[in-house]
Amino acid sequence: MASLVWLLIPLFAAIGAAIWGSWAARDRTQGDISELAGYARFREAMGSADQSRAKAEAHSGSDAV
Repeated sequence: MASLVWLLIPLFAAIGAAIWGSWAARDRTQGDISELAGYARFREAMGSADQSRAKAEAHSGSDAV
């Protein structure tokens, strides 16, 4: 009986490897498109934040001596 338990270890490892292999080989093209769109929105938001900060610094008057 103990030998059967030891034989289950490679069986579970093979099943786990098959599940991981099928997960790693999945089609991820749809995810890439949405991630790139999100990155473009992030860049636009950071660009507008930089512009508004530059305007605020230009009108702050803190550099006047």
